[in-house]
Amino acid sequence: MSSALFHRLCRPVGQSRSARTVEVFGWILLAEAPLILLAPHWVAGVLQLPELSPQAANYFRLVGLLVGGLGMLYVVSGRLDARGFVFASLLDRPLVPFIMAALWGFDIVPGPLAVFFAVSDGASFLWTLSAWRAEQRTARPPGTA
Repeated sequence: MSSALFHRLCRPVGQSRSARTVEVFGWILLAEAPLILLAPHWVAGVLQLPELSPQAANYFRLVGLLVGGLGMLYVVSGRLDARGFVFASLLDRPLVPFIMAALWGFDIVPGPLAVFFAVSDGASFLWTLSAWRAEQRTARPPGTA
């Protein structure tokens, strides 16, 4: 069974459009992770964050590790067409802009970082939602509402 899953992971067959959007979002996260891990000061500069102390840079690297783990989860779930995960991401990702706004409002997260996460998750949520709804429309039997 695990070889069949690995084969599907290498060559996804029958992947839905919504699962593809989840996979692409995962690849974006996987691209961000090594940048955060290997060049935290540069990433902080791009996001217009305050200068990182050595300890803050190390904590930022931990964030990069978590982003990479999430990216892997999204890529694998998307490639395996894990419909439950796609649905769960539709519940989770629209909350991110509101949470980032609250964190920014309480001065916990700098504005540029909050905007980055809010736009990234918000836009990817809308893309996945659009694909999901299109799939639901085409899956309905004719004559049903």
